[in-house]
Amino acid sequence: MTSSVLPGFWAVVPAGGAGTRLWPLSRAAAPKFLHDLTGAGRTLLQSTWSRLEPLTGPERLVLVTGRPHADAVRAQLPALAEANLLLEPSPRDSMAAIGLAAAVVLRRDPDAVVGSFAADHVIGDVEAFRDVVRQAVAVARQGWVVTIGIEPTGPATGFGYVRAGEALDVEGAPTAVRAEEFVEKPDAATAAAYVAAGGYRWNAGMFVSRADVLLGHLQREHPELAGGLDRIAAAWDGPHREAVLEEVWPGLTRIAIDHAVAEPTAARGGVALVPATFDWDDVGDWDSLAALLPGADEGTAVLGEGHVVALGGRGVVVPGSGRTVAVVGLDDVVVVDTPDAVLIVPRSQAQRVKQVVDALREAGRADLL
Repeated sequence: MTSSVLPGFWAVVPAGGAGTRLWPLSRAAAPKFLHDLTGAGRTLLQSTWSRLEPLTGPERLVLVTGRPHADAVRAQLPALAEANLLLEPSPRDSMAAIGLAAAVVLRRDPDAVVGSFAADHVIGDVEAFRDVVRQAVAVARQGWVVTIGIEPTGPATGFGYVRAGEALDVEGAPTAVRAEEFVEKPDAATAAAYVAAGGYRWNAGMFVSRADVLLGHLQREHPELAGGLDRIAAAWDGPHREAVLEEVWPGLTRIAIDHAVAEPTAARGGVALVPATFDWDDVGDWDSLAALLPGADEGTAVLGEGHVVALGGRGVVVPGSGRTVAVVGLDDVVVVDTPDAVLIVPRSQAQRVKQVVDALREAGRADLL
């Protein structure tokens, strides 16, 4: 344990979703957080652990994931305490996952501050990230729900936005401001207006709050969901966990934490924002991933191990089948070769990969999902 550990701070890492826009590499059985997508030599999940563990120590880092991923998570994170691996019987969206972790943590540590950080994000300046988290924890101790807002690099339509308000006077958090409102993913014109106006941040889905405060807001907005999570948490560290999960979990409301807590709490004046000072990417599709790989804009970047012959052109090749992949004179293209599927897509059409997954699902090709 290092001197940077924050007393009473618990990090919660929800690791779910199939990352369908990164098909065929990311699939339900092996989603994107289990892959090394940046050539860093470690997976996105392992990078997330490395960012957070110095703030919590290994004993206060909790991971929530689906049962099918349990063994892969254990293999990638050998220091993760078994008691801190919370396995969902089925996906119920982010509020159930984060709320379960908060409810379990609250029973173990009544004064806990919890922070939720996705398992599949790429963060540039790790020390800047930790400084922002320290500020968020300081604000959360005062009873706020805190979101970390990302400085927009352009008028993106794939993210929600948060409108920043007046500065807060919180010791240890010099950049904290009030979060006036959360805004759904806008159209291109609205996004451009937000960026031009200033004062708007991307909503990266990172939230920090005292566990009791977060669950109190959930009780106000969705009492049945809060009650169900409390029942599960009460049984979690005892012999009746599986029986209670089987009874309660399938009936939990499926809703994102943004809609369940963040938006209504902001409307009542209870959400603060700490502006991020680090580069951030959620690696949402092959185009955003290509932007992270050195060389993809000047030539061909190769992700993974395999034989690639590239003659001219620009883009990304992911060789994963054992075959040689040859790319000749193609600009801004992504080629992904796996043993059972090949994807070739221009970077400008990367968002449409999800439509491929939808078509495969409709065709009953579960073996490719």
